[in-house]
Amino acid sequence: MCILKKSVLCSISLFIFIGCSSKIEQKPNISKANFQKILWKDLDGFKSDDLGTALEVFQKDCQSSSRYKNLTDVCTKASEPQYLQNPSSFFIQNFNPYQLLSDDGDTTGMITGYYEPLLQGSYTQTKRFQYPVYEVPSNLITINLKKFATIDSNSIVRGKLYNNTIIPYQTREEIESINHKDNTNLTPICFVDNKIDLFFLQIQGSGKIQLTDGSFINIGYGEQNGHSYYAIGKKLIEMGVIQREDISLQSIKKWLEEHPDTIDEILNFNKSYVFFKQSTQTATGSLGTELTANRNIAVDRKNIPLGFPVFINTTNPITKQPIKKLMVAADTGGAIKGKIRADLFFGYGEAAAQLAGKMKQQGELFLLIPNTINTQGVKYAHYQ
Repeated sequence: MCILKKSVLCSISLFIFIGCSSKIEQKPNISKANFQKILWKDLDGFKSDDLGTALEVFQKDCQSSSRYKNLTDVCTKASEPQYLQNPSSFFIQNFNPYQLLSDDGDTTGMITGYYEPLLQGSYTQTKRFQYPVYEVPSNLITINLKKFATIDSNSIVRGKLYNNTIIPYQTREEIESINHKDNTNLTPICFVDNKIDLFFLQIQGSGKIQLTDGSFINIGYGEQNGHSYYAIGKKLIEMGVIQREDISLQSIKKWLEEHPDTIDEILNFNKSYVFFKQSTQTATGSLGTELTANRNIAVDRKNIPLGFPVFINTTNPITKQPIKKLMVAADTGGAIKGKIRADLFFGYGEAAAQLAGKMKQQGELFLLIPNTINTQGVKYAHYQ
């Protein structure tokens, strides 16, 4: 993670003392982010990447992303024989690279990681397996405000109907206080034996559950209760119990396990609650395709459209070695918000968990935009 922020626009001293003016191209038809077009030769690490694998992942994700009109042509071309033999030519001939910039011209942002966890569970609630993994409630209503012509918003509103009025859905604390046996709206898929692991399953968005007979089921994201995500690590830092530089999935889990009386209090700071669905697929992203370890990322879709290739330049949180790879934006997440923001999918297993838990690196993102998209129009941004 690069600690020192860089700017391709002007030096820090110019920012502070005289300001500068720079050309930032915006693509309002696909993104609200700021971009700067670059040359392929300046995309460090692109040619040395395994672009054959990158093309395979792009083809896989085209199963869903081809429904987006901006990707129809390139998805069709992705299977042409000449590109299969020379995958770098596919990207170079059909895309233009753009570097994402923050509103103040910085080129780096936060790159985190996620993985597919494994929990122990049972279809029957017992003294050991007491924590329900809920499917999407029957009374949860989702409203896409974009579909209402009189409302200028792309937001999704979630709630429930009460006396012919949509009201907010219950918070985490309220949901967990409900006895599902007395509430026909909440149906458990199964029950697991660890409340902390269930909490992190909700953060990851999908996972596997091993049942008492040794079989496995795949659990995927179904919906969310509509409340904003809150990072409990932030609360533990404010409390002074974990130092900021030591915060990770592992350190949070360890502290909670050592302070069982505070588990509910801490977890309930995050009012967001995720509901699941049982799936025949392994970890599946918002795009609807199975995620590929180290080749798919979750993004803020307001800034990075799903299905698009994104070249990422960051570092491994454990080895500190560079990560310079071409990914595909295939997922979203409640905590993934910002102009330069991505969540890297590390896969399944303990090694993936270690990487995801420690991943909070600075990095650069480069969006590959199909050259069939009209990118005319330049906006000048002034920094004081």
